[in-house]
Amino acid sequence: MAKRVFLIVLDSFGVGAEPDAAQFGDAGTNTLAAIAAHSNFKGEHLAELGLFNLDGVTCGAPSAHPVASYARLREASAGKDTTIGHWEIAGLLSAEPLPTFPNGFPQELLDAFTAKTGYKVLCNKPYSGTEVIRDYGEEHAKTGALIVYTSADSVFQIAANEALVPVEKLYEICEQARELLVGKYGVGRVIARPFVGDCATNFTRTSRRHDYSLVPPQDTMLDALQAAGKATIGVGKIHDIFAGKGVGETIRTSGNTEGLQVTLELADRDFEGLAFVNLVDFDMLYGHRRDVAGYAAAAAEFNDWLPAFRAKMRPGDVLMVTADHGCDPSYTKTTDHTREYVPFLICGDEIREGVNLHTRYSFATIADTVCRCLDVPFCAAGCGVYDEIRK
Repeated sequence: MAKRVFLIVLDSFGVGAEPDAAQFGDAGTNTLAAIAAHSNFKGEHLAELGLFNLDGVTCGAPSAHPVASYARLREASAGKDTTIGHWEIAGLLSAEPLPTFPNGFPQELLDAFTAKTGYKVLCNKPYSGTEVIRDYGEEHAKTGALIVYTSADSVFQIAANEALVPVEKLYEICEQARELLVGKYGVGRVIARPFVGDCATNFTRTSRRHDYSLVPPQDTMLDALQAAGKATIGVGKIHDIFAGKGVGETIRTSGNTEGLQVTLELADRDFEGLAFVNLVDFDMLYGHRRDVAGYAAAAAEFNDWLPAFRAKMRPGDVLMVTADHGCDPSYTKTTDHTREYVPFLICGDEIREGVNLHTRYSFATIADTVCRCLDVPFCAAGCGVYDEIRK
């Protein structure tokens, strides 16, 4: 019987501040608590998996009989960004944070960028992605210079109007930037940010964003699974996060709704291995924009999707639900990610129900558990829970 693991990352779905959150400027943050209090939130099926039974979770009503085993995971890596979070989920810990540029990028780097790409640069500051095109989009149209900006995350973002710089050309420029951004300038992601419109009042980002990540410096669970002949299917931005390393098949999506539909379709496919799904809208559309209502509605959409997916699960299938960091939409001190614990919910017909695994140190718990489920040896930087939850 083919074994299939569906690992779904609710991007930024944190469940409360970690003990070192104050060091990251995130004391008191709690993404789940922020959205659970909103009228848009629905969580009865998440509750059924044990979400409100997690250590430290005080919002929502715990289930008397959770159908999943469940744990709260603490991040071991030095960071709170998408790249480091996903790498740790896949078994790779990062002892040092990826570089950030709160004062913009050094002129020597921008000069090298211009020399390599032929484009001059506008902005070069930490900026909101929607505000930067409003403030610099018209100058971009007049001068042809590219809008380069960053954030509190380790990112080099390039925005360009599709009418001026075709998307494929923007992607080529980002690939050239990725070649430059190594060593001390080795940001986690170079991000293409195409937009449309003809003036500041109607500039709008399109869905054709594309991320160019650092190549993971070591093998992850994806490489181990591939080496064992298992399928590794990346849905959403998984390919981008791992720079394609270890990802056998890529299915790109435009957001949560399409990602959920693709995952339902994968449940009807024959494969043996891992479907690794990222649902980006929680973070990109609602967390960073501090939109509590939108975040709560996105959680409700996922909650409502769960019964249909669980009904399609085959004997031996395992569903895992987790996150890669927090992004508390109620936290107005910053618009950045927040240093939070994440949930780890595991269910399937071969998984024991209602096992409280309490708090585990390292998201790499997931990598070890995935590989054990699929009977693939992998020395992850963490201790899995498969022996504690298998029937």
